[in-house]
Amino acid sequence: MKTFLFLIGIITAVCVVSATTNTDSAKRYENYQVFKIKLQNDLQRKIVKELLKNSKHYDLWHSSGTEVHIMISPNVIQQFMRLVKLWGITTEKIVSNVQSLINAEINDNIQKIDDTVTLDWTRYYPLADIECWLDEVLKTYPLITERFTVGKSYEGRTINGIKISYKAGNPGIFIESNIHAREWITSATATWFINELLTSTKAEVRQLAENYDWYIVPVLNVDGFVYTHEKDRLWRKTRQPVSTSTCIGADPNRNFDSHWMENGGASDDPCASDYAGPYPFSEPEIKGLTDFISGIKSKINILLAFHSYSQVLLSPYGHSEEELPPNYDDLMSVAKAYVDAVAGTSYATNYEYGTSAGVLYTASGTTIDWAYNEQDIKLTYTIEFRDLGRYGFVLPPVNIIPNAEETLNGILALVKRATELEYLNTKY
Repeated sequence: MKTFLFLIGIITAVCVVSATTNTDSAKRYENYQVFKIKLQNDLQRKIVKELLKNSKHYDLWHSSGTEVHIMISPNVIQQFMRLVKLWGITTEKIVSNVQSLINAEINDNIQKIDDTVTLDWTRYYPLADIECWLDEVLKTYPLITERFTVGKSYEGRTINGIKISYKAGNPGIFIESNIHAREWITSATATWFINELLTSTKAEVRQLAENYDWYIVPVLNVDGFVYTHEKDRLWRKTRQPVSTSTCIGADPNRNFDSHWMENGGASDDPCASDYAGPYPFSEPEIKGLTDFISGIKSKINILLAFHSYSQVLLSPYGHSEEELPPNYDDLMSVAKAYVDAVAGTSYATNYEYGTSAGVLYTASGTTIDWAYNEQDIKLTYTIEFRDLGRYGFVLPPVNIIPNAEETLNGILALVKRATELEYLNTKY
């Protein structure tokens, strides 16, 4: 492909700019606090698990074997403090007012709005702007890009993806982003990555772009993503009603038909943030994604799922801590290459790596386990981006480019190591 095709730079799309971010009718999180909780025994874990059943007042932000982060409603703060004192549970307040983080994010976005949609990755963009930019990318690079769709959401939105292919016969890499609505850093990073594949002049990025076919879905959970911009910044799930409850939506990353609802890896409570849905593939977004991937699985060698937050790289399995995948050693070798590369950047960001169940918690019915178990894609990872809890899901936009740059470094190393281990030989 001629070099001039990718020397255009950042694509500017002439669209009507959407400035609606958390409108006046949006849910507010005034004086909601986030606590880091150190768990020392099974009894303490059981107590915290019971608290989280009250989804109206407690929301899990992060969990690992010994530590959880929980957002707590101001209505139950005093009750919570009495309980942790009674049971000797060690806590640390890491966010004193969640609404202040949201307000700062809104102010950052408003200050940087202009008349055209130029994704400069200094703020977060709503779905309409991302799709407008994607349209312009497709027009600008008609010979090397192609739109694909993975179906319609519950509310009737088209879920768009982009394929980047410089030549025939390349092995394929699939990236899923923003399956959880509130994780805005994921779609910001995905769009930045798309731009790099098309515009970077660095030799190593050109090699990455031109020798692999890239299938990237910037926003999978489109309904939930729109809802976070307009009604509730911290919404996680889909927006499909549940027939047996007044609660809305399911956790799309617990809705895949792979060890669905096994080993406590998801909830059957429709009000829970990790509600698995009434049955596998109940959410049209997930059914559409799985149908699409099933149709091209012979072309996909690696699948990456972008998430936040925790700074960890996770491989299968999520449904069991004891059971390890057959190519566990290779999965860990490739993961180590990613983590070392991220740590080696000027940002020196530290990531951990391991299986999903081993490093974080049991999670069944997830994207990466489904792709690994049911589609024979033997390198699948969840990448949990910045940070470690200071901002959590409301990561300031100043982090977008640093997070994206270190992600690119990590993917370069991941692909290199995967190639050495012969996982990127053409499958078709």
